[in-house]
Amino acid sequence: MGFRDSFGLSTQFLLIYSLFSFTVAKCLLFVPPTRCHEDESYALVQFKESFVISKSASYNPFSYPKIASWNATTDCCSWDGIQCDHQTNHVIGIDLSSSQLYGTMDANSSLFHLKHLQSLDLADNHFNYSRIPSRIGELSQLRYLNLSQAYFFGEIPQLVSHLTKLLSLDLTWGFSSSPDSANLLSLKISTLRSLIQNSTNLEILLLDLVTISSSVPYILSNITSLRQLSLYNCELYGEFPAGIFHLPNLRHLNLGNNLNLNGKFPDFHSSTKIEVLQLFNTNFYGTLPASIGNLKSLTWLSISQCNFSGIIPSSFGNLTQLTVLKINHNNFKGLLSSFLLNLTKLNALRVGYNEFTTDTISWICKLSRMNNLDLSFVNIGSEIPLCFANLTQLSILSLHHSNISGQIPSWIMNLTNLGFMTLAKNNLQGEIPNSLFKLEKLEFFCVNGNLLEGELELDKFLKVERLVCLQISDNKLTLTSGKNPSNVSLPQIRILGLGSCNLTEFPNFLQDLAELSVLSMSNNNVNSFPSWMWGKTSLRSLSVSHNSLKGKISPLICNLKSLVHLDLSFNNLTGIVPSCLVSSSQFLQTLVLKANKLFGHIPQTYMLTSALRMIDLSNNNLQGPLPKALVNCRMLEVIDVGYNKINDSFPCWLGTLLELKVVGLRDNHLYGSIRCPATCTFPKLHIIDLSHNQFSGNLPLKTIQNWKSMKSSNYSQLQYESYPPLKFVGSSTSMNVVFSYLFTMCNKGRVMVYANLREFYYLIAMDLSNNKFSGEIPDVMGDLIGLILLNLSNNMLSGNIPSSLGKLSNLEALDLSLNRLSGKIPQQLEELTFLSYMNVSFNNLSGPIPQNDQFDTFEGSSFEGNQGLCGNQLLKKCDTDGGSPFAPPSASDDDQDSGLFGQFDWKVVLIGYGGGLLAGVALGRTFSQEIIEWLKRLV
Repeated sequence: MGFRDSFGLSTQFLLIYSLFSFTVAKCLLFVPPTRCHEDESYALVQFKESFVISKSASYNPFSYPKIASWNATTDCCSWDGIQCDHQTNHVIGIDLSSSQLYGTMDANSSLFHLKHLQSLDLADNHFNYSRIPSRIGELSQLRYLNLSQAYFFGEIPQLVSHLTKLLSLDLTWGFSSSPDSANLLSLKISTLRSLIQNSTNLEILLLDLVTISSSVPYILSNITSLRQLSLYNCELYGEFPAGIFHLPNLRHLNLGNNLNLNGKFPDFHSSTKIEVLQLFNTNFYGTLPASIGNLKSLTWLSISQCNFSGIIPSSFGNLTQLTVLKINHNNFKGLLSSFLLNLTKLNALRVGYNEFTTDTISWICKLSRMNNLDLSFVNIGSEIPLCFANLTQLSILSLHHSNISGQIPSWIMNLTNLGFMTLAKNNLQGEIPNSLFKLEKLEFFCVNGNLLEGELELDKFLKVERLVCLQISDNKLTLTSGKNPSNVSLPQIRILGLGSCNLTEFPNFLQDLAELSVLSMSNNNVNSFPSWMWGKTSLRSLSVSHNSLKGKISPLICNLKSLVHLDLSFNNLTGIVPSCLVSSSQFLQTLVLKANKLFGHIPQTYMLTSALRMIDLSNNNLQGPLPKALVNCRMLEVIDVGYNKINDSFPCWLGTLLELKVVGLRDNHLYGSIRCPATCTFPKLHIIDLSHNQFSGNLPLKTIQNWKSMKSSNYSQLQYESYPPLKFVGSSTSMNVVFSYLFTMCNKGRVMVYANLREFYYLIAMDLSNNKFSGEIPDVMGDLIGLILLNLSNNMLSGNIPSSLGKLSNLEALDLSLNRLSGKIPQQLEELTFLSYMNVSFNNLSGPIPQNDQFDTFEGSSFEGNQGLCGNQLLKKCDTDGGSPFAPPSASDDDQDSGLFGQFDWKVVLIGYGGGLLAGVALGRTFSQEIIEWLKRLV
């Protein structure tokens, strides 16, 4: 062959080889599309079919049903929310968060057939309070598990701790704006410990609103990979392990709202990387260490409502990345500007309810990014600085109780972004400026408790279209209704405070406020309700106390079926208490009708699902027995029916109410001995007032032994149940409306009004005075070591004062006067170092009065009427005492004893203190002439 032929063959070979190589390469490079396994596709379809789609099942406004697009004829790896492994085609990720799923999930769920799952997110759906299936532990490859806000209920299964590869676990229940704030899930501490021990690479652990009820396990300090730890509202207690603060990768720590969790800040290392630190509403204490300045990455610090104290160190100024600082409600001291001047990135500042001082607050104007400023309870003591007009970014301005004087400045209109403004409880004077009504974004406006004056047309506020809350109570304003402008859309006012505004009627424009929820008209001169009031079905709180209301309570009030709080106290209302208030209302929690002229029986029918927590019907003319149907009120904490004409024996059955803490039955016609069965234990009782009745017999030994809460010195066990306040949300912030319990009591000779029972929860008190109790004071009384007030005066008690009373280490007031006690005053009482009031007058005591610093503070009137007593307080030396013991006059029958002792009242200073523990209005009765003459002879 010639060269030309050889070249042609070579060319053809090369061409054929090239084509072959290209074809082979193309075949080798071709990868078939991912196709999920048939059994996994079938399992996902089964999972889809076990639920229904409901828009209300997800909170997220951008939620949508991801599973709606799933089609069995297509590749499941292409389905919305599904991720497959590119090599094995197994389903490794499921993200169905905010997918509007509704239904139950159990151990038979096809989900558990997906053994290769590495990520599972079912957050923000509604699983209808089903339990988290224990088979979740079979998904051994899981690295990311999110079941937050999914309406699971009950105990988190122990097998969760078998997920040893977990990097992130989120079982959080509830959002801050969610109306469902009760803890649905619980977690055993043993399960938590196992989880921490097994999941050694854990980076994120979020258990907000999961009930743990334990101390924080120290082994958490060993998880060096941990970046985010959130244990908000988990009922934690004990000392928090300081080592957790030193975890090398920790960025976010939230321990908020664990009231009994203790701890102190450690010395922070310069390598600490914490960015968010939230300890609000805990029992952390101590001073801030100088090393806090090492937290140079910190952007958010919230330690409000704790027990921190002292001066904030100058190193705090190193925290230049801070954007949110909340240190309100502590015991900090010092000058505000000394640690805030360098924090130029702050946009939210809350420092009130401390002991800070300030020379001026104009320096705040240098914080140009400020949009949330709360200086409530900071003693500013001046006018609002003019430079505040330059803080045009402000959306929240809170200067509540800050001793501000002067007028509300007219330049307030410059704050065009202002949505929340409270200047309540200051010394502001003058009129409310018209410029205020030009703030188009204003939603919350509170100026209650000032000295503002002048005539104000309420209709001016109708021009502020976004207004949600208007509080102008307790000023010197005179309000007029004006004329409702017909061409203006009414604002959606939901909170309205018009107390002490010189009103004689309900303003007419109220009937046009379709969303009105909270209305306070207290301390006016209104004498009747308008008929349209009973159509305000949106009302959740109605307070018209201290007015001139007269006539009967209309049964149409029961049309207000959403009422949570009703206060009509201190009026002139007559007739009966409408039974429908308690027999048909599902939401009513506080019912306050005290100090009226109501008569008849207390309503007899109560719903089994009653939400009642407080009933105050005191100071009326109610009669008959206490209705036993009150046992249906399982959430009841306070009942006060004092100063009525209740005729009954002691209501032992109240002792079955598990939350009952305060029982006020004083000044009625209750009678007989107290003998309660063992099942009526009053497990949380710590205030009881039975004074001024006709109880007789021995003090109820076995009943008193059951009062376990009085044996506690751990005040954390006595707190009142924290139920969600009414929450009103605006675009810039929100406001909580909390209803405070209120009662009056006599403490150490003075009648005091306590307006917030929760803040006074530590009071443990027993008042059995002014009855016919006889016999000895039982020794077991000394076991009630939590007692702060004990009053057994004006009975017929005999025998010695038991030395066991010396164990009442918390006792502040003891009254045993006007009895028949004998013997000596026990020396053990000298050990009561908190005792500041004592009265044993008019008994048959003898011997020396203990002489120490404690007893030297008591006046002679505390011991008079005991002729056998001697000591410095009586100006009677013991070595010259030759008198015979004094014995009170006696009579042959109970009636005569009652006539003598029953008419004593400890309103009279010589005889004692008080008028009953929860005293109220009437503090005493007039002495008969016979007793006055007897007292004169005695003195």
